[in-house]
Amino acid sequence: MSQEKIKIKDVTPQQFNPKTHKGSDDRFNPSNQIYVRESKGTYQKLRRYGGWFLLLLFTLTPWIPYGERQAILLDIGNQQFNFFGTTLFPQDLTLLALLLVIAAFGLFFLTTFLGRVWCGYLCPQTVWTFMYIWFEEKLEGPANKRRKQDGMPLTGNLALRKAAKHIAWFSIALATGFTFTGYFVPVKDLVVNFFTLDAEFWPVFWVLFFAGCTYGNAGWMRSIMCIHMCPYARFQSAMFDKDTYIVGYHAERGEARGPRSRKKDPKELGLGDCIDCNLCVQVCPTGIDIRDGLQYECINCGACIDACDKTMDRMGYPKGLINYTTEHKLAGESTKVMRPKLIGYGAVMLIMIGLFFAQVASVEPMGLDVLRDRNQLFRINSEGFVENTYTLKIINKTQQSQEYRLSVSGLEDAKWYGSQTITVKAGEVLSLPISLGADPDELAKPISKIQFNLKNSNNELIQTESRFIKKL
Repeated sequence: MSQEKIKIKDVTPQQFNPKTHKGSDDRFNPSNQIYVRESKGTYQKLRRYGGWFLLLLFTLTPWIPYGERQAILLDIGNQQFNFFGTTLFPQDLTLLALLLVIAAFGLFFLTTFLGRVWCGYLCPQTVWTFMYIWFEEKLEGPANKRRKQDGMPLTGNLALRKAAKHIAWFSIALATGFTFTGYFVPVKDLVVNFFTLDAEFWPVFWVLFFAGCTYGNAGWMRSIMCIHMCPYARFQSAMFDKDTYIVGYHAERGEARGPRSRKKDPKELGLGDCIDCNLCVQVCPTGIDIRDGLQYECINCGACIDACDKTMDRMGYPKGLINYTTEHKLAGESTKVMRPKLIGYGAVMLIMIGLFFAQVASVEPMGLDVLRDRNQLFRINSEGFVENTYTLKIINKTQQSQEYRLSVSGLEDAKWYGSQTITVKAGEVLSLPISLGADPDELAKPISKIQFNLKNSNNELIQTESRFIKKL
């Protein structure tokens, strides 16, 4: 029998302080704080400009006026969803379903083609997190200084700077809460009522709720949201393939790693282009080492690319040791951009976009619902006519007051008891009780099918079917 000993691997965890650095042996531990180093470069400029554009769009949109109200107001209480000159009601919410399907397939298409660029450049979690990191950098100092400070006793000066940071964080969070709630409640009234203590409970609750979520997510949780909570990070692998563009490290060029003088030829030292400076790890918002290969925590923000390109430039080496590439390119093979999965996602997205605009074009500028009186199906009035009572709900979906003309068809010599010409304010739902009378001798059937007609000043007509009952 062989007496050869089995080699044992030491898996004893290294000792580290989770408050001051991210332990390499437990990088998925949410208690490990990541100190993100500032990164500058082409992709970070693109990310910042894109983030500022979306941030300004989000912040300013509720303040855009349109007529007597704000341009976009999702008034859930009154079941009206106003988009500039169009008002949608619950019966039009198939448009919302189509819009969500378009957004989903747009995300699938983008992910299959360019990986998690949504996460790295457009996701609100990323935009707000980098904004919070900017304040952290300006008020507490760079990453290395912050790491050192957090491992030392708290001083008065540090406490003051930390307090200023949290005040800035909470101010941004409160502004975010006001803005988000302002899409559902008139934002001007919301701000005035909030600070004069005249606001109702629920608007105040939602402002503080979203402010708290923003403060917690962007200030404290950060990468925890991306790594442990975001479902997109989990199912993205179903859309990735070896032709998907990812942030990748070219190991055949970079290995073996090691420090060296700029004057030395790395080939003579038996080294690759990677000088093992670890800047790619220090600037990563999720704390990963891209040199370990593709990882689901990578959000494709390109921070490591900019950091590495600067290092390569200083060393006099070609840029692109880390860049946007594909697994096929990393393996020395060609990349196929047009492939069945990508074409399929794109085709479905285009079909849904076509259906959406077709649905938008078919939205009527007015609506008419007819409710019969269920308590008394019919009666004989003083004139000897059979009378049926209805409640007509006329919906004005435009942003101007409209005058409408009502009529009925399918009933011979019908008597109309009530108003037939009405004015409905912009976005209003008007309930109009009316009655119809008919000579019983003229009614051939006990139940007749009738049509209520609603015509506006542009002679646009909509019809709603109902029933006229003579007897059961």
